[in-house]
Amino acid sequence: MSLIIEWRNGYDNLNNANLCLFSLPGVGNIGKAAIDALNSTNEAQEVARLHHTALPPLATLDEDGLLSPPHLSVKMIQYSDSDCLITITGTSQPLEPNNQGLMAREILDLLKHNQLTELVVLAGMVDDAARKEIFIVPSSSAYRVDLESRGANVRRDEPSSGAIGMAALLSSLGPVYGINSACAIATTIGSSGDIIASQNLLTSIDHWFGLNLVIPKDANKKLIEKLKEISPSNQDDLVAELTQTHDAFYM
Repeated sequence: MSLIIEWRNGYDNLNNANLCLFSLPGVGNIGKAAIDALNSTNEAQEVARLHHTALPPLATLDEDGLLSPPHLSVKMIQYSDSDCLITITGTSQPLEPNNQGLMAREILDLLKHNQLTELVVLAGMVDDAARKEIFIVPSSSAYRVDLESRGANVRRDEPSSGAIGMAALLSSLGPVYGINSACAIATTIGSSGDIIASQNLLTSIDHWFGLNLVIPKDANKKLIEKLKEISPSNQDDLVAELTQTHDAFYM
């Protein structure tokens, strides 16, 4: 097993969380910015860091000003007296497809071991600028019925070309591990950070899952700050490069 779990702040498990929200940098950085803003506005506490040998070897300064190795951060948000969710996000993913699959499966093993039942990946999908939609695509028929009963905007015909990347694997492999998994998607032009799409995605998730999370009026400001942090102007558009040769969108 190549995944090392570094438990933090006194935790040694996922605290009986029943839902995981996951995202990595991708199209418009919609999901990543949304989760970062959600963590900030709800004062999420870091439960663990997931270290993997396949992550790009870039050490960065964390929020405490300490040099940290490449990792995905697992944080907990308490949204009621008895219920909590976790978020998982990071700045990168393995570059090779086989390593993306390996890390995705090891994360699913962790979630299954902690008896987590739902996993929702937040992502963006390139579309016409005039189209502003939020929808969700589950990976099992039973979960689709469940989501429809909650009033979620469930699609059966999109994304028509599929998806690639570690997040795509996580959102589709859930049933193999006994986890209800889905991908919540916001349409965007995809060329830059889409603040409105991130905001709408957060609002939809909050409504569909009845979370009553804190999404304050200054969320747009927080999203702008996060998009600037994860989308430096001199960074190569790796997403565009990867999708040029695939009839699918990268997550």
